[in-house]
Amino acid sequence: MEIRQTILQGIDAAADQLIGLARRIHATPEIAFQELKASQWLSDTLESHRFAVQRGIADLPTAFRAEVSGGPGGPSVAFLAEYDALPEIGHACGHNLICTAALGAGIGLAAVASKLAGKVLVLGTPAEEGGGGKVLMLQRGAFAGIDAALMFHPADYTLTARSSLASYRLKVKFLGKAAHAAAAPYEGINALDGLVQMFVNIGLLRQQLRDDARVHGIITYGGAAPNIIPDRAEAAFSVRAADSAYAAAALEKVINCGRAGAAATGATFEHETQKGYDAMKPNRPLADAFGRHL
Repeated sequence: MEIRQTILQGIDAAADQLIGLARRIHATPEIAFQELKASQWLSDTLESHRFAVQRGIADLPTAFRAEVSGGPGGPSVAFLAEYDALPEIGHACGHNLICTAALGAGIGLAAVASKLAGKVLVLGTPAEEGGGGKVLMLQRGAFAGIDAALMFHPADYTLTARSSLASYRLKVKFLGKAAHAAAAPYEGINALDGLVQMFVNIGLLRQQLRDDARVHGIITYGGAAPNIIPDRAEAAFSVRAADSAYAAAALEKVINCGRAGAAATGATFEHETQKGYDAMKPNRPLADAFGRHL
């Protein structure tokens, strides 16, 4: 009980600083991999609370690792901080709150580190909103030696554990042949028609996908002018599902929708796939322990 009280006192003592930092980051949104100010402000704050800070870890300029050591042995517990914003709409996902909550938890636990065995860490994880910062950090060893990783996400309800969807990102390009749309449209190959057909095919595919699958896309380029048959059209898609194997299967179905659109219009189809996140399996005992302290 004494340790718990000391932790709460440490958080309360830093509350004004953390609230001010959350508002400052909210007012200065930075998108994925460009979170230079937020990363600096967060790591500086941790240094002011006697954390040993390493900046630019995992070859990511805006990633950081902050650490306070307790006694020998014991677990290494990391609180994960996200701080990138969404394009155009800023911190609509509340990452300014996620990162400062991670700092608050780390600062509170660090206040009793000398009485416990193990390490307290705060990991700055950039590019959650596209780019897969945590994936890159994991691949490059930034999570080596960490026994538990915890983070908070704002919502309008309280939940101690949840799963997340596996995801893939897909970029597609249709290549055709330009022609004058009025004088000789029959001499062209309409790349945009091939892409539109892909969207139609995906719409029909949805009834054959599991309820947990999600497919979303936008057209990123559709031609230069309406009186020219487009010789190039491009789009970006997100494909998700509750487990990684089914997400991969759904991705292949979506790619086939593109191939069919190209076959129907005579266009050439190209695609590039980027693996996003695997499905997350929550640690129920750890989540239950977390819930008991809310």
